[in-house]
Amino acid sequence: MKFRAIYAATAAAALGLGLTACGGSSGGSSAAKDAVCKLPDSGPSVKIGIKYDQPGLGLKDGDKYTGFDVDIARCVAAEMGYSKIDFVQSPSPQREKMLQAGTVKMIVATYSITDKRLKEVGFAGPYFVAGQSLLVGKDSKISGVNDLAGKKVCSVTGSTSVDNLKEKAPKLVPQKYDTYSACAEALASGSIDAMTTDDAILAGYANQPQYKDKVKLAGGTFSEENYGIGLKKGSADCDKVAAAIKKTLDNGNWKKAVENNLGSDYKYNTELNPPKSPSCKA
Repeated sequence: MKFRAIYAATAAAALGLGLTACGGSSGGSSAAKDAVCKLPDSGPSVKIGIKYDQPGLGLKDGDKYTGFDVDIARCVAAEMGYSKIDFVQSPSPQREKMLQAGTVKMIVATYSITDKRLKEVGFAGPYFVAGQSLLVGKDSKISGVNDLAGKKVCSVTGSTSVDNLKEKAPKLVPQKYDTYSACAEALASGSIDAMTTDDAILAGYANQPQYKDKVKLAGGTFSEENYGIGLKKGSADCDKVAAAIKKTLDNGNWKKAVENNLGSDYKYNTELNPPKSPSCKA
């Protein structure tokens, strides 16, 4: 999906050990008041996994939960009649286990739909199509994947990003950290040469005050990452979630969520976004 790195890494490690996570209610938080979609006044509650450390996508700051994924989660929950959301931190390496164990009902956390993951969990979507890119130091001479031989390139454990990139640049040196926050901090300090993940996540970092004059996007996009809402395999709610995504795409709330969180000048791929036909992939 960036800093509160020590907290995020510690929380992720704790989650990995015990499959527990810090949760938070969306009800009554200032983030909920400013959200694109308002939850109904009455109805059941739901636990939804998000990232806590991805600016513009999923970010926890005190009792506030903000980001594009957070707004999509609220819009889908509202369409399904949920009146309260308990947001739960969902680090990349733990997402499948959390869904399988029922720790959360669904996960909205820059979760790319892949054939490998579909063997373990279900998805509804996509609700966004991102493209993998590179974040490098401001003065770096890296301009694209062809410049990565021998370079230390970071992404998070459990993400497919470095593996995908290694197919294009087999001589890069993979560096895997628990969180994107740790990657971003290592990049800013010069400990690594590049960070790779989806362009939306990288843009969120590049625009943060603590990184704005230290890093830059490079190389354009070189993949298609279909973000879906993760569900337990065989979930009876899969079709309902897909229908809720479709409603959010069609009623203008999707566009509001993009502009509110990633900026009105963010250049997403308009050939692929908004996605045309979200569906259940169980």
